[in-house]
Amino acid sequence: MSEQAATRVERKERTRSALLEGTLALAAERGFAALSLREIARSAGIVPTAFYRHFASLEELGTSLVEEGVRQLRLALRETRRTPDAGLAAPVRFVFQQVDDKRDLWGFLIRERHGGSAPLRGAIAVEMQLIVRELVVDLSRVRALDAWSPDDLELAADLIVSTVADRIADYVVAEARERPRIAERAVLQVRLIALGMASWRT
Repeated sequence: MSEQAATRVERKERTRSALLEGTLALAAERGFAALSLREIARSAGIVPTAFYRHFASLEELGTSLVEEGVRQLRLALRETRRTPDAGLAAPVRFVFQQVDDKRDLWGFLIRERHGGSAPLRGAIAVEMQLIVRELVVDLSRVRALDAWSPDDLELAADLIVSTVADRIADYVVAEARERPRIAERAVLQVRLIALGMASWRT
């Protein structure tokens, strides 16, 4: 790739990032559904027609935010779970470290998960279900759960993921001094679920 082409690619990537960041800032004030293409373009310092060089529609932009947020978390969690004897607490704490690094993005995901447009709700649901499925695979490798059916494993995985997602919703709106308590509450709740799993009979 020539130096000129590389510069053009870098410039395009910077503009794309500016569009995503501008969308997060605007959505925090009014919600994604209330935003116009014109004001999102203005937030990135481009004309509205230039928006289409980066995204085919506002829906695609919103879906990109969902995919980048949840998919990055899912891939990072996959690496965390490869740590021998990490248990459940380490991945849960890791989730909240990721939320801290990108609180604007996670605030967006939490708001859109239940109150956003149908396409965004669907995109978030798909990514969440992928996390559940990967957790099912992890649980299926636990010797104590050998007798569990796939349905029971999915039930437990879904409960764990939903519990952590609810605590993330609390976390992103909490004051700084309250956040460590909320993260540790999530750890305790997941541990309690694990204890209950030991007594579960299908």
